[in-house]
Amino acid sequence: MNPDLIADARDGGLVLIVDDVPDNLAVLHDALDESGYTVLVATHGEAALQRAAQARPDVILLDAVMPGLDGFEVARRLKADPVTAGIPIIFMTGLTETDAVVEAFAAGGADYVTKPLRPREVLARLATHLRSARDQRQARNALDAFGHATLVVRERDGRRLWQTALARRLMAEVFPEIPELLLPAEVSAWLAREGAQRRAGVEATSLQITRGGRRLAFDLHPMPGDQGSEGEWLLVLRETSEAALTQALMQALPLTAREAEVLHWVIQGKTNRDIGEILGTSPRTVHKHLEHVFEKLGVETRTAAAALALGKLRRGGEGA
Repeated sequence: MNPDLIADARDGGLVLIVDDVPDNLAVLHDALDESGYTVLVATHGEAALQRAAQARPDVILLDAVMPGLDGFEVARRLKADPVTAGIPIIFMTGLTETDAVVEAFAAGGADYVTKPLRPREVLARLATHLRSARDQRQARNALDAFGHATLVVRERDGRRLWQTALARRLMAEVFPEIPELLLPAEVSAWLAREGAQRRAGVEATSLQITRGGRRLAFDLHPMPGDQGSEGEWLLVLRETSEAALTQALMQALPLTAREAEVLHWVIQGKTNRDIGEILGTSPRTVHKHLEHVFEKLGVETRTAAAALALGKLRRGGEGA
């Protein structure tokens, strides 16, 4: 056995095996257990859905042909549930006809192995998909850590294929009426228009949407190694409301909430009198807050304070 496969398995992979034939379960369970995986089993489709939602395994080995809910329907339901949508599914099937293979991938399968099963092949496929799943999870966490809410979306049907936790939260808060795996109509229309522009070599423009006092900016990027030819794009979301920018200043600089608010409006070019009217305070109080800001940032002028703050925010964005 390739030692890299054993190392991947022993890193704590949790695998759910779904098969209605006890002999198949036993063979796979023993092979995976010996290789260091933690194994869960289900003997029918309903149990598979329940265990996947509860345990959130790293990979699912799914029998295609079962009584009741077959594997194709189980896969479709798993992919329709945001809790389980990101789990790679490897189909196990004795069906080798092209139609069966196409249906497996259409239902959301990432790969398939044919019966009779060969444990070494299954372990090799598992290790590959486990690495990929972990890489995606780390990427999502890194993007969220820098405040970059990110989605991978499919242009033809406006479906979200992959999203960070921050993206999921922002979309749910700003578009509560939209199902979790879909895009709002205005975003889908913008995506189709800008996707065509990018394929024609024209730089895409951002989309700004304001809902209930919240303002989101959407930026379109090609998938790494692709130019949108497959109709899948990377969307980066940024909240551009005053509250979000003030929060970003507080995270980047050692400022109180009120100092960050004052600095935000300084960046917008407002005078002390303007800021006092916006915040409901006197220009003198604004001046006092600015003195504290200058002291904390080690600057002497409004222009220097604004430049330093914008530089900090820009560097934080580039770090993602």
